[in-house]
Amino acid sequence: MAQEPSGRRDFLKTAGAAAFTTSIFTGNVKGANDRIACGVIGMGQMGIENLRFAMRQPDVEVVAVCDVYKPHMDEAVAVAAKDGKTVRPVADFRKILEDESIDIVNISTPDHWHAYTTVEACKNGKDVYVEKPICLCVDEGRQMVYAARKYQRIVQAGTMQRSGTHFQKAAAIAHSGALGKITLCRTWIDEPEKPEGFGNPPDSDPPEGLDWDMWLGPAPKRPFNANRWGVHPEMAKRPYSWFRYFWDYGGGMMTDWGVHLLDIVHMGRDEPMPSAITAVGGKLWVRDNRETPDTLLVTYQYGDAFVATFEALSGTSQGPYPMGPGTLFCGTEGTLFVNRRLYRVIPEKESDLKAEEVKASNDMNMAHWANFIDCVKSRRMPISDIELCRRSTAACQLGNVAYRSKLRLDWDDQQETVAQAEARQYLTYHYREPWKLEV
Repeated sequence: MAQEPSGRRDFLKTAGAAAFTTSIFTGNVKGANDRIACGVIGMGQMGIENLRFAMRQPDVEVVAVCDVYKPHMDEAVAVAAKDGKTVRPVADFRKILEDESIDIVNISTPDHWHAYTTVEACKNGKDVYVEKPICLCVDEGRQMVYAARKYQRIVQAGTMQRSGTHFQKAAAIAHSGALGKITLCRTWIDEPEKPEGFGNPPDSDPPEGLDWDMWLGPAPKRPFNANRWGVHPEMAKRPYSWFRYFWDYGGGMMTDWGVHLLDIVHMGRDEPMPSAITAVGGKLWVRDNRETPDTLLVTYQYGDAFVATFEALSGTSQGPYPMGPGTLFCGTEGTLFVNRRLYRVIPEKESDLKAEEVKASNDMNMAHWANFIDCVKSRRMPISDIELCRRSTAACQLGNVAYRSKLRLDWDDQQETVAQAEARQYLTYHYREPWKLEV
């Protein structure tokens, strides 16, 4: 990792405080009639979706797409052509970052590329929409925030639930005091799997058209494996996020779904960070070659304010609330449940709180992209600014650190580290040469 610049924390705290009250950004502000040139990097499942969202923005012109697997890049070109658009295929993302005619980039690569590509995009004067989780480790997230502030770039994270109107209303209820004293927040993902999981494919040669070494990039050198890549050619045209179940490239369900779910806890609770973290779990059900746990329970202490939990359940669909993955705010006057379908208020007995149910009413992804483009023009802070998602992501990463280190962690938010020295090795991601994360 790069050495932290002198005075970095003071700069971030000052800039961060200013950013949430007014614009701290300078540079060219796009006018109402200006077209914003966009490059999309990473054309897997999320990349194709983001390509479509970007093309539907009235002020955006997607001009380039990039992937290290040629069939995925060809598919992206075909998707754009079907929409009447012509895009340039680029095999090396650095060509997009070096192109001064491109204003913004979407980063939909595997997670282990997010930090490096975001920092380099900022250094090259690009505004960024980066998918979640924004990085693999706590230290990378700090560098991403520093890059955004140093180069005065708009960086929106892909936690699009913040742009859902019913999520915003739910967060407002949690803030309002109507639920009474909120002592517990629960989050979970309950997606039962078959015991064979993703299977156990042997290491092999990479498929034709894939630059495996470039796909690995800063990650350790490993033989090609279909699960590490996330694509079984006989099963799927585009990669599923199986790569996230290997520590080299992701953090399992904790950082896949946990970032979305705990982000709503943070949104409804004044963007805090936990003070203590514990975790237990393991591979208790599936028999595939994944490294991350299929069953996980993480408990967070948020000072003297409240306790939060995250549960990953791969052997059952019976989560804490019978409506799939979601977030619960448990208060003395009532409980608020929210997920991508609705929010529901459940009063306590003898409470004056009114029961309420409101269904989702807008396209969160389109609204999230619209917010990003509006902020590119206005230079205002986006709704999922990189600092907000850094905190939600770091909370999830600390859950994995507690699990991997088998330690109860005490988080120091001022020093941005844990008190347990033996766990600090998991806060840093070591880049393979020649890749270096340098702000």
